[in-house]
Amino acid sequence: MLSGRRLDLLNPSPLDIEIEDIAHGLARVARWNGQTKGDHAFSVAQHSVLVERLAGELAPNLAREARLAALLHDASEYVVGDLISPFKAAVGLDYKAFELRLLAAVHIRFGLTPRTPAGIEALIKKADHISAYHEATQLAGFDKEEARRFFGAPPAGLVTPRLVPLAPAEAQAQFLARFKRLQL
Repeated sequence: MLSGRRLDLLNPSPLDIEIEDIAHGLARVARWNGQTKGDHAFSVAQHSVLVERLAGELAPNLAREARLAALLHDASEYVVGDLISPFKAAVGLDYKAFELRLLAAVHIRFGLTPRTPAGIEALIKKADHISAYHEATQLAGFDKEEARRFFGAPPAGLVTPRLVPLAPAEAQAQFLARFKRLQL
């Protein structure tokens, strides 16, 4: 990692994880395999900030730890990239278990339980689908009906985000700023 840490992917230690490495990596990992409109790819860092915001809109009294878990929900992708779900299944090894091991180390590093509680996980998944719907319709060329079939319709009453892909340095700074606010 740029921090100088050496991360063992098969046996990740929380002591080898730095938020700056996560932010740097996620800001450079493209959602939708980079197949989006704009001068830059829409990054996993931007997606993570959006999912955390949406989770907070869905549950206004959401605890800081749950919001942090939402921000970090794709943190493992800072080293393994953002593979689309069908490809993860085709890889052959238990990719989900691999991702969860790395995510558990990230959670421990930042004071969260290794595994997100089921209710919070469901909320994050809902926010993730809402984010995917907006990304699909604003950036990836889906029409609204197609996006509804894949991700469901966003609940009424939520503010529709205006998505603008940022340069990696801006996405990294946005992610780090949100992380630091959640650490207060």
